[in-house]
Amino acid sequence: MMTTFVELDVRPILAAGGEPLGKIMETIGALAPGQGFRLLAPFRPVPLFQALGSMGFAHEDREISDGDWEVLFRHADQEDLADEMASAFVEAAWPSPLMHLDNRDLEPPEPMVRILAAIEAMQTGEVLSALLCREPVFLMPELEKRGHDWRGGFDRDGTTYRLLVRIGARREAAE
Repeated sequence: MMTTFVELDVRPILAAGGEPLGKIMETIGALAPGQGFRLLAPFRPVPLFQALGSMGFAHEDREISDGDWEVLFRHADQEDLADEMASAFVEAAWPSPLMHLDNRDLEPPEPMVRILAAIEAMQTGEVLSALLCREPVFLMPELEKRGHDWRGGFDRDGTTYRLLVRIGARREAAE
């Protein structure tokens, strides 16, 4: 079953000094079976991830432009299909990781330091995988600044963040 998304752009609400949480909850409450929720926001709405996660929603997020973010929320049972599709895409488009790092027992900033050091030794197009105990929010902009593409997310139990980094993928696309 393909998920269709109901879109809510909270940027105008926030720009006018309003609070969008009521509209967000109203939109979620009106979702039909098979529907997800597409949120557009002027920042990455991290507190909303846990709040909606406790209601059975999984999320995917990405920066779309100039600090604006798109977040797709879908019911956890719909996430199974999305995970399969995302895995198939990554497997088809990206080579298997050549380097694996388990950084779950390290305290910040050591995981970021280790990942950045490891990718310096890799060639364009190669892929690194890393396991982390938290979302690497400071690493992501650094990877993008250096021209690398990345995919990541928490396991279903929420304890391990799995990260894939494709070396130089953004530089290749720009060329």
